[in-house]
Amino acid sequence: MQFGRHRIALGCLAVGVLALSACGTDRNVTTADLNSELRQLEVDCGDASVAAEGSSAQKNAMDVFARDFGVKCQGRQLNYTASGSGKGISAFTAGQVDLAGSDEALSGPEAEKAAERCGGNPAWNIPMVFGPLAITYNIPGVDDLTLSPEAITGIYQGEITRWNDPAIQRLNPGTELPGIEIVPFYRSDESGTSANFQEYLSIATDGLWKGAGKTFRPGSGVGQGRAGTDGVTSSVEQTEGGITYAAWAFPKNAGLGIAAIDSGNGPVELTSGSAGKAIDGAEIAGSGHDLRLNLESIYGNDSPGVYPLVLATYEVVCSAGYDEQTAQSVTAALRVAAHAGEENLEQAGYVPLPPKFRERVLDAIEAIRT
Repeated sequence: MQFGRHRIALGCLAVGVLALSACGTDRNVTTADLNSELRQLEVDCGDASVAAEGSSAQKNAMDVFARDFGVKCQGRQLNYTASGSGKGISAFTAGQVDLAGSDEALSGPEAEKAAERCGGNPAWNIPMVFGPLAITYNIPGVDDLTLSPEAITGIYQGEITRWNDPAIQRLNPGTELPGIEIVPFYRSDESGTSANFQEYLSIATDGLWKGAGKTFRPGSGVGQGRAGTDGVTSSVEQTEGGITYAAWAFPKNAGLGIAAIDSGNGPVELTSGSAGKAIDGAEIAGSGHDLRLNLESIYGNDSPGVYPLVLATYEVVCSAGYDEQTAQSVTAALRVAAHAGEENLEQAGYVPLPPKFRERVLDAIEAIRT
């Protein structure tokens, strides 16, 4: 069975084909503005635009991908709705979009529903870009903060309630921490970001954190839920004592404080280099062209200089089952995304696709069939 496009009204990102929105300007973009690899890349564009929906954490990366796709494939668009991973997967399995953005790989019932949508063919999880998660905070007068996974767990379990708690002060010798209340914020919607954050806490603390999945469950009476990455980030920005977890781009663009993480071998600030070291140690758990990652190999990496809180942003696609033009357009959009410029992605708050993954990613993209 082949599936055509059943479009929904995308309250979209609706990236204009030639708008350089991802880089903070509205000037027109031409082929000359692309990196050298993209300028030389030959792409069979297909006749259709591509509809996608899902993770808000990957929104800024999709801005970059959409811009580049519009330049390489004139008249086509990559339209992305940043509605959250759960809604994106639901839209994909319902056949309403061509691909879903998710911060968590498909598994179990979701994978079965996706296979039905793909005409009995498996859906693949393809990691297109890696986005560090920042622990972002708003503490008046404190510009540098270090937290451990155990301290973060204590905050969200309600065991650490003030910023000058001894457990935090020990991690920040010489810093005068105020005795103000800690106000944790968390995602109230189903979120792949929450799923990854909870898995990180569980792995990094050897099971002290008991939560799991896309629904975040703090300790009883702890914290305030907000919808979307924008929701938690803006709440921290407006709240003295606030703290949350969010894709790096959001607090980075807002100028919020971002904590270093001490996994036992000293504080490590979040940079492209420190996050890249975690990715270098990542292992693939999926088989064939399903590139699902072994998160323990990332989140459990406590080596010096490694910032381990890095989530993989997947594009969930049908391995087969698209109509011919859709398959062609999806393949073209993903090929362009795989060659996205390092500078643009870093500016948007992401770590570029590591070289050792890139070849496997491109092999998977080329294997998509009708």
